[in-house]
Amino acid sequence: MTEIEKYIEAAKASIALLDSEMIERASALCVESVLSGGTIFFCGNGGSAADAQHLAGELIGRFRLDRDAIPAIAITANAAVVTAIANDYDFSEIFARQLEALGKPRDVLIAISTSGHSRNVIKAVEEARRKSMKIIGFTGNDGGEIAEKADIAVKATSTETSHIQEELLIAGHAICSAVEKAYTGSGAGS
Repeated sequence: MTEIEKYIEAAKASIALLDSEMIERASALCVESVLSGGTIFFCGNGGSAADAQHLAGELIGRFRLDRDAIPAIAITANAAVVTAIANDYDFSEIFARQLEALGKPRDVLIAISTSGHSRNVIKAVEEARRKSMKIIGFTGNDGGEIAEKADIAVKATSTETSHIQEELLIAGHAICSAVEKAYTGSGAGS
């Protein structure tokens, strides 16, 4: 077996173990939020920041269906805001400060951290809780502090960072699909 084949087989094995019940529960929170006029916020560091932007883009743009835009914000994306907060306060505050300004009780935060221990993501979760938002943790398999503080924790099954990211992207796409279908089925996006 080649290295490529080994990698693909390992990815398939970890993806096959994803907890579809948790993903369904996370989808239901997101559907409830957008159908009641809420926004889905995403945050994460590094590759997780890219995934946050990717998933927000799927909702604002389109995933599989032509429809009205679904309210979603990747609070990783505004370089001026992120660097101002990091400079004037602390890097650990970059997401929490944005949620302080923008978060509402009907909103959802999808907090992405492969380790489950990213300090700035934990602070975002704490601020989301203070704002009475719903929280979905997207984490590695032990979940860390983020999974403990989230309303729902979607935990990857792998311990390998790359496979964790792949699993969480599949979970994110599944949620986007469910949200998009509910949004268009309600007449909100037709």
